[in-house]
Amino acid sequence: MRAVVLRADLERLGRYDERRVRQRLRDGFVPAHTWVIEVGGAFAGCVALRPAEDAHGLEHFYPAPHLQGNGIGAAVPRGLLERCDRDGVLVRLNVLRGSPARRLYERHGFTPDTEDPRGRLHGARTGPGRM
Repeated sequence: MRAVVLRADLERLGRYDERRVRQRLRDGFVPAHTWVIEVGGAFAGCVALRPAEDAHGLEHFYPAPHLQGNGIGAAVPRGLLERCDRDGVLVRLNVLRGSPARRLYERHGFTPDTEDPRGRLHGARTGPGRM
């Protein structure tokens, strides 16, 4: 799913390599912090929320392309972020420069703080009303 969802953005940045895309997911995959998203009993994507010392990392959010634009992109992070807000936990993420996903994350209160040379924006969210 990662290779499918990220392909257009990685190609735009000149960085698409199917083998590397899959390996990066394998290297960062932690089953205990990953959820499968289902819609109507069918696979609809995945998402991970990895606890760390100073924040949680929102990672590997890959809604199935045929379901994008149907509210999944808003509902899934909203549920995870509400849990973090209750616990007062900072949430961090990375998004590719120019990705339409950036607008989604900004609507959820994320603000970019740095950009690395590989085209990833790093951002954080401290909860509603605390940006």
